[in-house]
Amino acid sequence: MSSFPALTGAEIRSRFLKFFEERSHKVLPSASLVPEDPTVLLTIAGMLPFKPIFLGQQEPEVPRATTSQKCIRTNDIENVGRTARHHTFFEMLGNFSFGDYFKKEAIAWGWELVTKEFKLPPERLVVSVYHSDEDAFAIWRDRIGIPAHRIQRMGDDNFWASGATGPCGPCSEIYYDFHPELGDEKIDLEDDSRFLEIYNLVFMELNRDANGDLTPLKKQNIDTGLGLERMAQVLQGVPNNYETDLIFPIVKKAADLAGIDYHQSDEKTKTSLKVIGDHVRSVVHMIADGINASNVGRGYILRRLLRRVVRHGRLIGIVGEFTSDVAETAIALSETAYPNVREREKIIKAELQKEENRFLQTLERGERLLDEILANPENQASKRIKGSDAFTLYDTYGFPLELTQEIAEEQGLTVDVDGFNAAMLEQQERSKEAHEEIDLLTKVNWSELATEVGKTEFLGYTQLESNATVKAILVNGVSVKSAKTGDKVQILLDHTPFYAESGGQVGDRGFLTSIESIVRIDDAQKESNLFIHIGKIEVGEVNVRDEVKAQVTVSERRRIQAHHTATHLLQSALKQIVDPNVSQAGSLVAADRLRFDFNLSRSVTSEELSKVEAQINRWIAEAHDSVTEVLPIAEAKAKGAIAMFGEKYGAEVRVLDIPNVSMELCGGTHVKNTSEIGLFKIMSESGVASGIRRIEAVAGQAVGDYLAVRDAVTKDLSDRFKIKPEEIPDRITSLQNELKTAQKQIEALQQQLALTKAESLLAEAESIGEFKLIVAQLDGVDGESLKTAADRLLSKLGNGAVVLGSIPEAGKVSLVAAFSKAVNAKGLQAGKFIGAIAQICGGGGGGRPNLAQAGGKDPDKLPQALIEAKNQLKAGLTP
Repeated sequence: MSSFPALTGAEIRSRFLKFFEERSHKVLPSASLVPEDPTVLLTIAGMLPFKPIFLGQQEPEVPRATTSQKCIRTNDIENVGRTARHHTFFEMLGNFSFGDYFKKEAIAWGWELVTKEFKLPPERLVVSVYHSDEDAFAIWRDRIGIPAHRIQRMGDDNFWASGATGPCGPCSEIYYDFHPELGDEKIDLEDDSRFLEIYNLVFMELNRDANGDLTPLKKQNIDTGLGLERMAQVLQGVPNNYETDLIFPIVKKAADLAGIDYHQSDEKTKTSLKVIGDHVRSVVHMIADGINASNVGRGYILRRLLRRVVRHGRLIGIVGEFTSDVAETAIALSETAYPNVREREKIIKAELQKEENRFLQTLERGERLLDEILANPENQASKRIKGSDAFTLYDTYGFPLELTQEIAEEQGLTVDVDGFNAAMLEQQERSKEAHEEIDLLTKVNWSELATEVGKTEFLGYTQLESNATVKAILVNGVSVKSAKTGDKVQILLDHTPFYAESGGQVGDRGFLTSIESIVRIDDAQKESNLFIHIGKIEVGEVNVRDEVKAQVTVSERRRIQAHHTATHLLQSALKQIVDPNVSQAGSLVAADRLRFDFNLSRSVTSEELSKVEAQINRWIAEAHDSVTEVLPIAEAKAKGAIAMFGEKYGAEVRVLDIPNVSMELCGGTHVKNTSEIGLFKIMSESGVASGIRRIEAVAGQAVGDYLAVRDAVTKDLSDRFKIKPEEIPDRITSLQNELKTAQKQIEALQQQLALTKAESLLAEAESIGEFKLIVAQLDGVDGESLKTAADRLLSKLGNGAVVLGSIPEAGKVSLVAAFSKAVNAKGLQAGKFIGAIAQICGGGGGGRPNLAQAGGKDPDKLPQALIEAKNQLKAGLTP
């Protein structure tokens, strides 16, 4: 029997945080799963929110901190459910020191936590140190009293680094021994059936330069991580993390929906249940943090996880939609520690239901096609699925490549990933080009520069011009002492009125001037408390230490302010009129327009848009004052200020309050009274991603620009049609009707032409035993007409097969196959046959055994495809 307490997951989390709070650590909330760090899609570790501090790019607000950080990793997703402790979603408990305490305290507190607070027997614990870390070894042996043979020296796995260069240092880990009865003569920490790493202490004391040389850091930091699920497994005495109270209720809910008993199930069924338990936790927290399913980035990860949940649900016998029901259990388990999952319950469930329903609609058809692919003798012989087939499953049926790989692996097959990637080459190249547009801002070590020149003081809330001193000049990312006419520059000042791009608001534009020079500033960005003025020297020369006048373009700033305050009014109006659960998912505030993205699972109706627009204009006309104040973040949230997902806020925040209208955390610039906005006009509402809607609008002077364009278009149409403006809609409707009639006539003529051309092919029919065969190309015939022609030819042939191909337009191929029942009886099916032939033309398709259609995008290969079709038919029909 274990002597330690069987604590719940919530109790473990609470005790950990309280333990370090009592030791002067500030308890900080978990950061969002959407990280600020652009190098990762999701928050993958407890230290990630503090990475800028560890890298020296940001000053810590407190010297010590402790957190329970929600994390997601998908690098070893194939192990989820199959091993005892692999997860996509997990919580990392951590304590951090930013240049305060170091090894001695971290080791002592780590040992005290696990042995005194969690009461793990010391004789069941083993520790590891980096092989050359004599300090850590001595502390464990001499101060803590661990026998030397239970302190294992490890290799590079026990050395942590933030990257190829930068802060790094050795690690020390605490392991729990599940089988102490095996003795400690031979301790192998690689044996994860016996030893479980529960606590990792990272001693960041070194810096690695570009040559690989290590030098001591000015500040020695501590970064630790204790896996909540792992500690729960140990303290609750269960065989794996999935059977802890953190996850098992979700597993049990899925089992109940399937009508099965987890503990009585076979291993395959248990694996599916564990996958559901893990992945549902992930998707609930991802959606709660503002992520929506899509085919790119973190949205793709969400979609991939959710579709695995749906498929594993089907494998264990769950019929119909179920993810929302299982998600309710996950929400109930998490809402105390992470209230946002309950706050966004409706959004979470709506997103799950929509995605699940969408996938279920195509899953059955996709599974049928995948079954055919798996059963294909060619694939069975090669034990490999063609990349083009995997792409068809992805492109047509929404099967993520990983899902196809997973199903194929169950049947002992692999997938030609290179072929899949080749099929997606165009899309991938576009994506690659987008990612390879490296901004010069990323080439500079701004933290070092900030240390050298000092931070920039921002004056732009109250001033639009100020005198300033040039502190640094960069040309092509390289620091220089002076720059001349024509140089594109990045200039740092000691203080500035220029607002740097942030929170959706674009950077200010304007000029830096002196007696000898004029610099046009086109943008302002912010890095490491530095305001970077980006522009071009129009006149003269600029030198470091020059005195300049910094002037923001007043007219643009006023337009931007009007648009920014209007976005706040827009969010309030949407909450009031459309859905109280609407939340911001992104924005752009520029001089010419505003763009506001928000979470909503449906489109906004025209009537709702009219009401939203009218409400905003009422608030503008009512002339509400706007009040800004800086408050502690807890006080701001207690007052009801709305925070935006993905934004990181400090201990103190700037709050914009328009009494009885809107209150939001916002560092942007705003009008002092809503009447300054003048007028608000919605230009468009559309969907930009699954569950994300977008409104584009104009305010103030930009409304005049927008209406001027519309007026010019209206005048042009009136002049062209020789009618009054109010008659334009009726005239367009009339033209549309005429066009539809003409299109129908064209389609009828095209079908008639196709049939006429097809009739001439009857004389060319070949006889293969009892069958008649026609394989031919009909140029200039669209796909539907081609299908009609093939069906008509087969009816006249009687017993036989017809394959027709056409190039209806540049870069497009249409193929049709029509087979009689007797041909089907020979083992030939039109759907499978024409799909394979279409691959020659770089396409695919399928359909019924007797009539099927396919397409391609390489017209040059059509003759080759038709020759192959004829050869295969002859081979298949020859007696």
